[in-house]
Amino acid sequence: MSGSSPFPAIAPGARLSERVADTLSAEIRSGRLRPGDKLPTEPELAEQFSVSRTVVREAVSRLKSIGLVESRQGSGVYVLEASIPPLSFDASYAVSKEAVIQMVEVRRALEAEVAGLAAQRRTAADVQAIRDAIATLDQAVQAGGDGVREDVAFHRAIAEAAKNPFLLSTLQYLSRFLHGATRVTRANEARRGDFARQVRDEHEAILAAIEDQDSAAARAAAFNHMNNAIRRIEEADPAFWRQEGAVLARALMVDRAPDAPR
Repeated sequence: MSGSSPFPAIAPGARLSERVADTLSAEIRSGRLRPGDKLPTEPELAEQFSVSRTVVREAVSRLKSIGLVESRQGSGVYVLEASIPPLSFDASYAVSKEAVIQMVEVRRALEAEVAGLAAQRRTAADVQAIRDAIATLDQAVQAGGDGVREDVAFHRAIAEAAKNPFLLSTLQYLSRFLHGATRVTRANEARRGDFARQVRDEHEAILAAIEDQDSAAARAAAFNHMNNAIRRIEEADPAFWRQEGAVLARALMVDRAPDAPR
């Protein structure tokens, strides 16, 4: 992307068209692109994101499919008025342990079904993408990173394998809040070696069930993963919530992420 681009850099992971669509979607949902605003032309977007026009075309098509933009004959592509109010939470509540747990409960409901569908519909390429995402997460953690983006990419790969654009869009819509909860859970898990090993084993169990095309086992593995995430939050020592946990939980109100969460 050129240095003069008005858009933030697209994040690694997933297909280019999805990353461009997610970045534009975030600009629209944040209000930086307002209803009635005209998007830059296809060649301009291609230059600003350093991608092909085909990638831009696919990204814009995705935005149209979820009702964020429309094409006007001979005029261009325009941002639509939001049909529903934006999701928001009381700031004082969102920084609490209870709020983080309830965000994980939302993830539990969604991600169990996503994993089950992925087991039914996955291709060999999908399985490899999920396996690669686990390897990338391992590398990030071994290099001293927090693994949040890589964890998000792992769950995004599962969502892609489910082949349901509505579920994918729902996860994308909730990503701002779910990403903040992921930062909290990963920071907590990094404090204890047994927690980190449990998470790795749970990811492998989800992958194995999807690879075996065992939908019931995949749902159970994903549900168990989220249940264990809640347990690990509940078992976090009080010092974590007085210090790092409270700071990271504040991201529930201010963080944005391009992908669906862990």
